[in-house]
Amino acid sequence: MKKLAVFCLLVLSFACNVDDGVNYSLDLLPVESVDIPETFQLGETYPITISYFKPSTCYSFKEFYYTRENNERTVAPITYVFDRTDCTTLENVLAEATFNFIVTSNGSYIFKFWQGEDTQGNAQYLTIEVPVIE
Repeated sequence: MKKLAVFCLLVLSFACNVDDGVNYSLDLLPVESVDIPETFQLGETYPITISYFKPSTCYSFKEFYYTRENNERTVAPITYVFDRTDCTTLENVLAEATFNFIVTSNGSYIFKFWQGEDTQGNAQYLTIEVPVIE
């Protein structure tokens, strides 16, 4: 949890200048929903699709924040936020991103999908447990 908080602070304060002169920053966006199997089979690979609201046309998916600790995985979408004057605010526009998950151990996996922070600044998660069947 501390790693995610530190990463969030770094991402929110990080700004870049791409070689072609485009300025951007990075932002974590809260996960709205997840398409994940109810069970896994050992040795198989499964696509996991997350949906998140895209705040404006200046947001573009970059990669996933992804950490693992034992059987627990913490996931959040990292997006580029381009510094442009022609951005249009979007309302209720869901974007999707998918990653492939390889099942390498028995038991269950616990996925914690970051959903933002509460009013006290505590990280909130959509937690889903997926058992591994044989």
